Amino acid sequence: MIETISISELKPELLTRYLEVRKHSEDICAPLQTEDYVVQPIADVSPPKWHLGHTTWFFETFILLPNFPGYTVFDSQYNFVFNSYYETVGARVIRTDRGNLSRPSVDDVYRYREYVDQKMQEFLTSGLVAGPIATLLELGLNHEQQHQELLYTDIKYILGHNPLFPLYSGDYKTLINNSEERKIVRIPEGVYEIGHTGDGFSFDNELGRHRVYLDAYEISNQLVTNGEYLDFITSGGYTDFRHWHAEGWDWAKESAKAPLYWHQIDGRWMNYTFEGLQVLDLDAPVCHINFYEASAYASWKGKRLPTEAEWEVASNQFNWGQRWEWTGSAYLPYPGFKKEPGAVGEYNGKFMVNQMVLRGASEATPKGHSRNTYRNFFHAHHQWQLTGIRLADGISR
Repeated sequence: MIETISISELKPELLTRYLEVRKHSEDICAPLQTEDYVVQPIADVSPPKWHLGHTTWFFETFILLPNFPGYTVFDSQYNFVFNSYYETVGARVIRTDRGNLSRPSVDDVYRYREYVDQKMQEFLTSGLVAGPIATLLELGLNHEQQHQELLYTDIKYILGHNPLFPLYSGDYKTLINNSEERKIVRIPEGVYEIGHTGDGFSFDNELGRHRVYLDAYEISNQLVTNGEYLDFITSGGYTDFRHWHAEGWDWAKESAKAPLYWHQIDGRWMNYTFEGLQVLDLDAPVCHINFYEASAYASWKGKRLPTEAEWEVASNQFNWGQRWEWTGSAYLPYPGFKKEPGAVGEYNGKFMVNQMVLRGASEATPKGHSRNTYRNFFHAHHQWQLTGIRLADGISR
């Protein structure tokens, strides 16, 4: 699934890292009211309560049950409630019904987390943690970090579709860096290597490292801003079929003609943020754009989206990490990709169809969880993630 990790390298840090990651999930949820934990406005958004339970279920199911002698599950029904998509592990509540889970209660879920965390502490200090288990534990921690970003974006959707537009937290501050001078980065044609390398953690879809040939191209060092995207809107970009894929045009005709969370109120464009409803910041990178919109905007500008190989090769020449950035690449396996046996083999490979690759990270990505080989992926119509646009183009010979 991932590169083997030496237990001698990780053991002094295992428990500390485990507790830090687990605490961060609860810190994200700390500003919520009880009612916020159970809402599921759309199928793609899971209730925060479910995220907290699912990430706990992962450690119980894949670490404790098979490896900690005498472990007793907290509740035998929770495998059905908190299994996400692992066919190997058994039946589960369908995704669209997660919002119907008034039980277990929020308090029950926190008791579940406390129980599993206590057992994990006992296990991690028991001397039973061998190298393969440490590798699986690292996967579990990165899995929870993925859900921490999902927690932020799902909470934003829940609160952003409340008619009162409540702020998430008065302590949350959006930190966007626009200080770098805008320029075009030019990359010569050639053969380059992409994919994860080294001893650090990676998901299986980042492996194996391989060579790609790229024609000469150019790519912007800056993301498209709200102001630039507003020009696309006011020029009629959402009503000009020439810039849209056929599926995108069908979507555009039936959907709001602006990024998610944009609202025109009394003649002013407003934007719902983690800090509540704000006047649209024209200089901030545009956010909550789906692939259809990103591609249409690029076409309107006479440009295109970079491929994921182009993005990775050029990534050391610009700042990234403020928005997940759409690429023009379909989510497919790298050469030599093999799914691992068992449940962990369902982690990425089964989704390699009908999705597009995003690169980078976002303001909600946990510290230390991003790298330039990370391959995120979503369906083309999804807006609810913190997604943005970076433009690219070929260079005439």
